[in-house]
Formats: sequence, structure tokens, C-alpha cells
Amino acid sequence: MTAVIMDGNAVGKAVRGRLAARVQALAKRGVTPGLAVILVGENPASRVYVRNKVKACTDTGIHSVLVEYPADATADTVLGRIRELNADPTIHGILVQLPLPPHIDVDDVLATISPSKDVDGFHIESLGALLAGKPDFQPCTPHGVMEILDHYEIPLSGRNAVVVGRSNIVGKPMALMLLGRDATVTICTSKTRDLAAHTRNADILVVATGRPRMVTGDMVKPGAVVVDVGINRDADGRLVGDVDFDSVKDIASHITPVPGGVGPMTITMLLANTVVSAERAAG
Repeated sequence: MTAVIMDGNAVGKAVRGRLAARVQALAKRGVTPGLAVILVGENPASRVYVRNKVKACTDTGIHSVLVEYPADATADTVLGRIRELNADPTIHGILVQLPLPPHIDVDDVLATISPSKDVDGFHIESLGALLAGKPDFQPCTPHGVMEILDHYEIPLSGRNAVVVGRSNIVGKPMALMLLGRDATVTICTSKTRDLAAHTRNADILVVATGRPRMVTGDMVKPGAVVVDVGINRDADGRLVGDVDFDSVKDIASHITPVPGGVGPMTITMLLANTVVSAERAAG
């Protein structure tokens, strides 16, 4: 058995096509969705991510504003700009690219973004709504995973889902989204004893640890659906995931590649949240 490759580029293209139609509908009402991206410092990876986000906005018809600060910018400067963007009616979404320099408190930054413009889904109100089963803006990466699973018509209700990783950005919200669709969910952490015993029980396995190729073929149940959220560089400089693709692809029924799997969907769901915010503002 060779796994079906779940193509995030193809799924993202389909979702963006639907978003473009909604953007055009808003344009007829005189509304252009607007996304502001704040970048602090010179992190090369962050610059690549921001460039990709700005390009995706342009391709979809969303107005983007890039706000850049040097690494030594004060927290008051960044927070002040966020407050200005909160009050700007032409901006419907605000994203602060992480990581931030260590002297700027991430929690303070996220708390300052208006929940109505929290298109990254990181505000405590957004996470609380997800926990309560009434999701508003959902964190983009796990939201993208759900879109991929739905696109490939993967049944979730009653299935054993294992999430490896417990971050606020991916692991925890991913578990809540799967739970909300009636999956039986297990969360594994770096302290989990006998990790393979849990992963081999998974009908749906989502891996988000930041450890290259840590999940190998012998840790996967035959026929499982495997979603690899990780993106790392190996010793040869190649992009690889948290899953050892080569040893898993002949065991799983479906698998996401790295690159080209979950990554494109993260940006796509950011655009989707921005369009939703604009539609709400337009009434």
C-alpha cells in the first residue's frame, strides 16, 4: 500500500479560489479586506513567511500593510501601533509575526490585538471560544489541517486521533478541533512514556513537535492518516517534517508531505479569517 499524498498546495488553491469570489462580492459593496502584518527584527525565516503572506494577500485581492521595526524597537512602540490598527476601519486582521525579540512579551502583544481582528486565532478570547465549542477565529495551522482532512473526506467521528505536541499554536487547538468533531483524542508530549504505543493506536496521527523525522514507520498503524505539521532542515539542509516520510508512506493510507502539505494551508486559513472579519465588519 502506498499512501495517498494529501496535497496542501492543491487544497489551498481550491480554498483561495472560493475566497477570491467572496473578496469580489465585498468589493461590490465597497469593502476591501485588509490585513496588517507586523515584523520586528531581522529573523530570515520570519521574513520569508511574511513575504509569502503579503504575496498571498495580493493574489487573493486582499489589501496588506507591512509594518516593520528593528529588533531593538520598544514594546511600547509595537503595542502603540497595534492599538492604532485596532482603530483603523480599513484593517480587518492584525498579525504579529513570531518569534519576537526577547524583550517584548508575546502575551502582552497578543492580548493587545482586538479579538475582532485576531485572524491568527491566538488571543485568549479566541482560544476560550474554541474550548467552549463555539469557535470564532481558529488558529490557522490546525484549521488548515481540518480543511485538508475534510477535502480528502477523512471521517473523524469515533476515530482514535493522536496529537503529538501540546503547543498553544498547534497541539492544543488541534486536539480541541478534533474533539469537536467527535474524535477520541489523545495528546502526547515530550514526557509521554512509550510514545509508539500511543501513535500505533491512532487512526489519525497529527505530529507537531519540531523534531525532524521523529515518527518512523514502525510507530504508525497500517492504514492510518498521518498529518505532518513539522518543518525542519536536516543535516544536508533539506526541508523535512517531523515524520519520516519514506518509512511511513507505505504504511499509512494518507499522508501530508513536507514541504507542500500543511504549510500552504496555514497562510490560506489566515486569508480566510481575514475575509470573515471583513464580511462581519461589512454587516
